[in-house]
Amino acid sequence: MLTDADVDSLLAGRHADPFGRLGLHADDGGRLWVRVLLPTAEAVALLDAGSGKRIVELEHRRGGFFEAQVPRRKHRFDYRLAVRWAGGGEGAEGVYADPYNFYPQLSDDELKALAEGRNFRPYLSLGAHLVQYGDVSGVRFAVWAPNARRVSVVGGFNNWDGRRHPMRLRHQAGVWEIFVPHAGEGDLYKFEIVSGNGTLLPLKADPYARRAQLRPDTASIVAPLPDVTPLPRQRERANRRESAISVYEVHAASWRRSLSAEFPTWDELAEQLPAYVADMGFTHLQLMPISEHPFDGSWGYQTLGLYAPSARFGPPEGFARFVKACHDAGLGLLLDWVPAHFPADAHGMAEFDGTRIYEYADPKEGFHRDWNTLIYNFGRTEVRQFLIGSARYWIERWGVDGLRVDAVASMLYRDYSRPAGEWIPNIRGGRENLEAISMLREMNEHVGEIAGAITVAEESTSFPGVSAPTYTGGLGFHYKWNMGWMNDTLRYMAEDPINRRWHHDKMTFGLIYAFSENFMLPISHDEVVHGKGSMLSKMPGDDWQKFANLRAYYGFMWGHPGKKLLFMGQEFAQRNEWNHAEGLPWGLLEDDRHAGVQRLVRDLNMLYREHSALHRLDCEGGGFEWISAHDAEHSIYAWVRRDGTGRMVIVVCNMTPVPREGYSLGVPDGVTAWREALNTDSAYYGGSNMGNGVAAAGLPVQAVPAHGKRLSITINLPPLATVFFVPI
Repeated sequence: MLTDADVDSLLAGRHADPFGRLGLHADDGGRLWVRVLLPTAEAVALLDAGSGKRIVELEHRRGGFFEAQVPRRKHRFDYRLAVRWAGGGEGAEGVYADPYNFYPQLSDDELKALAEGRNFRPYLSLGAHLVQYGDVSGVRFAVWAPNARRVSVVGGFNNWDGRRHPMRLRHQAGVWEIFVPHAGEGDLYKFEIVSGNGTLLPLKADPYARRAQLRPDTASIVAPLPDVTPLPRQRERANRRESAISVYEVHAASWRRSLSAEFPTWDELAEQLPAYVADMGFTHLQLMPISEHPFDGSWGYQTLGLYAPSARFGPPEGFARFVKACHDAGLGLLLDWVPAHFPADAHGMAEFDGTRIYEYADPKEGFHRDWNTLIYNFGRTEVRQFLIGSARYWIERWGVDGLRVDAVASMLYRDYSRPAGEWIPNIRGGRENLEAISMLREMNEHVGEIAGAITVAEESTSFPGVSAPTYTGGLGFHYKWNMGWMNDTLRYMAEDPINRRWHHDKMTFGLIYAFSENFMLPISHDEVVHGKGSMLSKMPGDDWQKFANLRAYYGFMWGHPGKKLLFMGQEFAQRNEWNHAEGLPWGLLEDDRHAGVQRLVRDLNMLYREHSALHRLDCEGGGFEWISAHDAEHSIYAWVRRDGTGRMVIVVCNMTPVPREGYSLGVPDGVTAWREALNTDSAYYGGSNMGNGVAAAGLPVQAVPAHGKRLSITINLPPLATVFFVPI
């Protein structure tokens, strides 16, 4: 018989080795005993698994602890437990496999790889996995909690009682595991953890959960592992830097508000969103974070579920259909991914096992002042695997094209948003976070192994080589947001046109460094929140001038080197700044001024895609040449875009409300006539319709020098407008 001390410890949920006591064991004399802990059971009998015959009734000693010596058996055998539950709880009676009759779940090789930082698909080992052993189906649970005294999995399958399924500690990696027979898909679960000092912690959700409850509930949900989903073959070419890449950024919950529910389902989004984005000429759709997060107001940027599509939009399988719908529409899909920080909610990763294993231990390294969040310990192998595994998971298992990585600048520098004395230098005495830099490089190398997949960095500093290959010392991102371009040009556009002559360089300065990275030009959600107003409201002047300024700016942006990104609502000149709790004001499209801006963005996308000169050398200096960069007096800019094979497009911007008729524009050699391909002042877009006609003969090239060139054309330059010209 088990000692009273052992029984007391098991009943208290404090036993150091439950697998050494529960289940089938031989005593010192070689006699077999079976022991179970089922607190709500009334009676338990031992059955032969093969024949179903009853072998022995277990004695109920106290508190739901049952045991019996097994008669006439000398060797281990497969058995079942016939249980009669008190008060009819969990069903009046049932026959069950015993979780303590199963061998360790994870191999020594798996554990060694996890401990040494060599397992970059850790989600295959950790988390909840549906498995089958013979005729017994169930769930294998595994969780990393190296400093815990005891970890139990709790859920609906055991009345949330931590005494029922204490897990086995695999000391090699600090991983706790158990197979729970008869648990299944859809079961709720969490981990009950006793810290090393004996404190019972708040129940913890599974960091590797693939599905979670809808907030405010916080349990994890057993879900199948998605199948490996390769990118469609055509996506590899579509994501290259010589391709046209124009991104539509979306907050899935507020793009269109459902009339029948708080959030649209993935299937509802799949029916409308990809078709709209494709019709608008965008090449890619980017979703703000859709991994599970507790607070709507964080827009997903304070995530606690880096492996789980948010329950806000329905079951995970709906997301798979949404991804397919995007690809069927010819779109790439990018996900906003947040490895920089996580919130300190009690059910999450903060002090997960009673110690700071996911976050840096010292608040000077591990706490984000800006967002009141915790910073991952990028130097810890298990944390690096968690993050890199998440990046691979979304691409390999869901088939998305890539990730836009949030807040990279905050990861790169230890003094980010910290005053002197409130940060810890690196081992070299510098301010760079060497561990984060190493992790990002490693992550990008792993993503780079996946055909066609890409990563995009939101990085706002001058850190060198963000989009350079890791083998040259870069971080390995494919693209980097050009935050400097965005800030400079928006400051310029906010100026009254009469004052723009004094700020002319804000529009040209970006070309000094435009080809130092593979840049993406972002007008993201960050520019239309927190009192910044909408894009339209940023523009000066009366209503006509606001629309004209915005159209001219979009023309400038689409003609400028760099991939494009525009946040939802800005394609039709939303008047108020974005509110995540409301749907977009689609009714504005009944106003032809707003509809005109939408038509312009569609046509800019089509022009950008149609003309290789506007995209093929987006990231190379050979694709750009100034015609007029210094005409501050008239606030005019003009340049040539090239594709390296002889194709060209000329872009001209007039950033004042003064029309310029008969304007002489210097042009490159080799073309006899040019035609107007797009004019943001067209009446079709809501403009004054001043332009250069669409005659087949176009605008003839004249042997009249202008702008330092020996040839020129004479054009009409509309007020507050951008005009594109292509050779005939």
